[in-house]
Amino acid sequence: MPLERKGLIRFGDMDVTVVGPDLKPGDKAPEFTATTQDWQHIRVLEHTKGKVRILAAVPSLDTPVCDRETRRFNQEAAALGDDIVIVVISADLPFAQKRWCGAAGVDQVLVVSDHMDMDFGEKYGTLMKEVRLMRRAVFVVDRDGNIVYADYMPALGDEPNYEEVLAAAKAALAK
Repeated sequence: MPLERKGLIRFGDMDVTVVGPDLKPGDKAPEFTATTQDWQHIRVLEHTKGKVRILAAVPSLDTPVCDRETRRFNQEAAALGDDIVIVVISADLPFAQKRWCGAAGVDQVLVVSDHMDMDFGEKYGTLMKEVRLMRRAVFVVDRDGNIVYADYMPALGDEPNYEEVLAAAKAALAK
């Protein structure tokens, strides 16, 4: 039974249950399975092995803050090179992700769905149980699979500190 906690975040005016632990720098990044936009189930860390990974959990691509965050990471990804990969994880269905990415011109980040198993959400402490969506969080995982940066946004409308995230990824690349 995964850990369940209340009082960490609200969805609208409702206090929701967060499933899973909060991870921190120094923790080993848990492997997780997600679904690609073509309905392929992949082990994401294995799929991106040897690279520095930025993992960005968002509630839904169809919301203004998630839209802005994913577009920003897509722009940043173009300048990062092939040794850093950005993965955006949401509970949106794969065909909704594919439609949104096509309409938004998002093609530099790997956008995957946690809808089927909520594997990422439970392992990374981002699953909001009552609404079956992710709370916003960002992790940087080094080439060895260790978390070197972790930040959980205190409110769903808060965006990550992009400069900190990118600096952590570049520092991990230099190791």
